[in-house]
Amino acid sequence: MEQPSLYWDPYDIGLDDEPYGAWARLREDAPVYRNERYDFWALSRFADVEAAHKDPATYSSARGTVLENMGADMSALGMMIFLDPPAHTRLRALVSRALTPRRIAELEVRVRAICNELFDACAGLDRFDYVQRFAAQLPSRVISSLVGVPPEDQEEQRRLVEAMFHIEPEVGTMNEAAATAGLALITYLQNLVEQRIAEPRGDMVSDLVRTELADEDGHARRLTVDECTRFALLLYSAGTETVAKLLGNAAVVLAEHPDQRADLVAHPDVIPNAVEELLRFEAPSPVQGRWTTRDVTLHGIDIPRDSKVLLLTGSAGRDERAFPDPDRFDVRRRMQHHLSFGYGVHFCIGAALARLEGRVALEETLKRFPKWDVDPGGVARVHTSTVRGYREVTIVV
Repeated sequence: MEQPSLYWDPYDIGLDDEPYGAWARLREDAPVYRNERYDFWALSRFADVEAAHKDPATYSSARGTVLENMGADMSALGMMIFLDPPAHTRLRALVSRALTPRRIAELEVRVRAICNELFDACAGLDRFDYVQRFAAQLPSRVISSLVGVPPEDQEEQRRLVEAMFHIEPEVGTMNEAAATAGLALITYLQNLVEQRIAEPRGDMVSDLVRTELADEDGHARRLTVDECTRFALLLYSAGTETVAKLLGNAAVVLAEHPDQRADLVAHPDVIPNAVEELLRFEAPSPVQGRWTTRDVTLHGIDIPRDSKVLLLTGSAGRDERAFPDPDRFDVRRRMQHHLSFGYGVHFCIGAALARLEGRVALEETLKRFPKWDVDPGGVARVHTSTVRGYREVTIVV
């Protein structure tokens, strides 16, 4: 039987629902894939994706990291995600001061308390939406408290972050609804920055407005209001969205693998490794965009300079060249590393926080609900060109 033609793009909802077959064909038949319709190349093998992450001089972030906004030089915006070294290195060191290992470790008690508060509100229910009532709420409350967003504003800002990832056919997140939400969140965070300049507190925004940065000439200066706002936007949106997708994925995957779930209930010490396996198995951010600064030849294929290249982290996590039996979910799998937090200079700066939230959330979930089923009629995906996961997962407990 003749196979259908090989095709993949990040906007196709059908492919996004079930991407792994298409990604397997890319890895085997077109490891350097060309999509003429949307003018991009895609790398799908673990080794190639890893190498590109480690080579920012060739695979630049300065012209955008999401397909629909790639093109113009975005480095002038000053957002760390759109910078290459050495500018990226200076700013990353600055943000790292606000996300110290000590500060992350001190959060565990708070994270666990939020988990219990959220689950207490579900007491007595025989079914509930695990995403909207827990998975989306937990990381939003954690990052809100870190950034300094007061409790009465947190739900409104969470919904703005969610709306920022709204996509429409052909244009992705470059649409009016997403832009309106993004502007509203930026305005809110700018007001918060200005408040902290006038009256610092013990949150991350206060740390940012007090911290000095060495410029290219070595002179120390404070961050501007715009710079602080952009940092807060990056931390707030990333810290809200991707962990919510990790936890929503966990609810579905563990229901589909009850033997693995039972192993975690009996052996909670395995949960940290299970978080890594979940990240590999269902990457919350499976696509990252880069821009080539020179001609590249890979697997005999020439990628010209000034090309859009999508790094398929989600495919890399299922590459049989890197992971034996990659389509098997195994909470005890041993691996050197995965790429779901990125790699190299752009490795996710919030990875330690995400791991903490993932671990504590699974510990508390499995304590309360050692078994659950997923209601197929209560499941809905979020479709974007870069983040993959669920908007709704109704579980029956």
